[in-house]
Amino acid sequence: MQKLQCISPIDNSVYVERPLATEYEIQNTLGRAEGAQLNWKRVPISERATLVRAAVKILQQKKSQLGEEICWQMGRPIQYAGGEIDGLAERALYMADLAESSGSPLADIPLAEKTGFSRFIRREPLGTSFVIAPWNYPYLTAINAIAPALLAGNSVILKHSAQTPLCAERLVEAFTEAGLPSGVFQYLHLDHRDAEQIIINGSVQHVAFTGSVAGGAAVETAAAGRFLSVGLELGGKDPAYVRADADLEHAVAAVVDGAFFNSGQSCCGIERLYVHQSLFDEFVQRATAQIREYRLGRSDERPTTLGPLVRASAADFVRDQIDEALEQGAHAHIDDGDFALDQRGSAYMAPQLLTNVNHNMRVMSEESFGPVLGAMSVADDAEAIALMNDSEYGLTAAIFSEDEDVALEIGDKLQTGTVFLNRCDYLDPALAWTGIKNSGRGCTLSGIGFEQLTRPKSFHFKLRH
Repeated sequence: MQKLQCISPIDNSVYVERPLATEYEIQNTLGRAEGAQLNWKRVPISERATLVRAAVKILQQKKSQLGEEICWQMGRPIQYAGGEIDGLAERALYMADLAESSGSPLADIPLAEKTGFSRFIRREPLGTSFVIAPWNYPYLTAINAIAPALLAGNSVILKHSAQTPLCAERLVEAFTEAGLPSGVFQYLHLDHRDAEQIIINGSVQHVAFTGSVAGGAAVETAAAGRFLSVGLELGGKDPAYVRADADLEHAVAAVVDGAFFNSGQSCCGIERLYVHQSLFDEFVQRATAQIREYRLGRSDERPTTLGPLVRASAADFVRDQIDEALEQGAHAHIDDGDFALDQRGSAYMAPQLLTNVNHNMRVMSEESFGPVLGAMSVADDAEAIALMNDSEYGLTAAIFSEDEDVALEIGDKLQTGTVFLNRCDYLDPALAWTGIKNSGRGCTLSGIGFEQLTRPKSFHFKLRH
């Protein structure tokens, strides 16, 4: 029997081991999801919302346990790990409230009266949603797709990363304990081939994938010809721009946190920085001092503020980007020797700030997904906009300025899914979470997110009385 193993980045021990689903188990799960969804879509939205809220409450009660499991599975420092459950609650509860609000995006859409006719548009659930979730924010990324899909009347099958299998189990356990009908929400531990076969041959009508560009391309290839609804969230190389009028202290604190939280393993983390030339030197000086305050260590130790990357190969990938940039003339502001655990071949990696960089360097063009930030000086807004748009990605972009009107003008010119002002690396569930270019397509969260999980069905009745 094939098994998956979660190797903890803390000490390279096997933290979780699970058998992969057999073909029989896969087909049985698909069949149960299809049958359960026929009844689930008839459950009133208010009851669906009540069940989602109950599941969230159960997860919140287990916050400490879930945080420890996150820590060991993917390496986030224990002092931060449980905070992900707070984010899960914010998103799921907002979507539940929105689903049953008076202006619910799931409600029938009435049309202007027409004598002798009754006309309206109904939002129908698609069927079964196949959610493929990543390890870096294992609960947040999953709930973005799970909660709206269930609220819209779909059944859900969750395939989580092999690095975070317990997250799939805990989510399903919570919804089951909350009273969700059998078969409506299930998980499967799968390898890539079996996940691909479900998309090609399985009775699913929607796929929500969060992961790499290569993974997204594989999903699109598998879905070709099946006319499935496919949502892809594929990461980014997100920029920040600090204008001359920015609050420098605030900008430094926000950008450094946005670049290095979770060891830089965030699709919407800041990986490229552009600072107005009048502030550049002071910004670099302040940022360097703040970065040096990080404590690199084991994730299970409370004082740690910077944990290991998910695996040693991921850390070495980022180290290679840095080394190549240094060979091409970049300047490093952090001495790796100040972080005792840092060494090549280890998942423990020191943070790094680079200047004298340019877009010919991989560290400024290729997604790093690690604790490194490249910073460039710019002369004006026009130069900043051109550099921010010079990327194959387009997930988020952050502007730091005291002039909201100018920030709006800049934001309108940026090729991105979300524009931030004076903040970064955050998802507001009331706003559409979406990307352009190689950051993917589709949308989760907000009222628009429900449109990805339903189809319009028109009713046109000619009245005979």
